[in-house]
Formats: sequence, structure tokens, C-alpha cells
Amino acid sequence: MSVVWVGTLPESGLFSAVETDSGAEDLSGRFNDLRSRGQGYIEVRLPNREFPVLTLAFRDDHAVVHLMSDPERTSLLVGDGTVPSGDEIEVPIMDDLVTFTGDFVLDIDRAWNLVHYFSHTQAVTALGEWCEL
Repeated sequence: MSVVWVGTLPESGLFSAVETDSGAEDLSGRFNDLRSRGQGYIEVRLPNREFPVLTLAFRDDHAVVHLMSDPERTSLLVGDGTVPSGDEIEVPIMDDLVTFTGDFVLDIDRAWNLVHYFSHTQAVTALGEWCEL
């Protein structure tokens, strides 16, 4: 399956908006490169469709997943209890560190599995509960 994605460059740690149209295995490679650096940000969509876009922002073992359904609707995936709701973590969104409460934090392995599932099925409702922003 082919996907279109942008994300953090492993070499510099900076976000690049240059789209890559590749197989899911190349996206997995980028994720693995970023994970070895300890943090990263990736946006994924399917070819020939601007939306939905799924984003994965992570730092160490914590991740946050956004869904952009259209240009005016963005949602956060509800967390999996990895971080207590009152605690906060920071993850990179493009080139900035952004703070999220534990209510929206997932374990990095679970978050990556959801992105992988999306890249193969395009299903977003099956990923979990969404909180519209």
C-alpha cells in the first residue's frame, strides 16, 4: 500500500514539509530512524486524498495522535492511561515542543500500531475515541 507522508528529518531533527509518496515500509523506516533519536513528528495520508491526515508526535515512550478530518476539523485520540490524566508530557509538533495532559498520551508502540493500521486500511473510527478540538 502506498502512503504520502511528511515528517521530522532524522539527520537534523527539523520538520520537513516535503511530501514523500512511498510504500508503508519506507514510512516504517523513517519512524524507526526517528525512534532511535528519541523523538519525532510524522503526518500520514493516503494518495489522491488530502484528508484524513493522521499525525504521530512522540518523545521517548510517549505519543500523541491527531486526526485532521478536513481543513477545519482536528481531533485528538484519547490516551490509553500510559500517563495519569493530571500529568503532562511534551512532544514535538513540527519544530515546537507542545505540552499535552495524560488524557491524550499513548504508549509509543500502541500509537505506531494505530498509524500502521491507518496506512493500510484508512479506517479512523476503529483507532479509538476521538476528542474534537
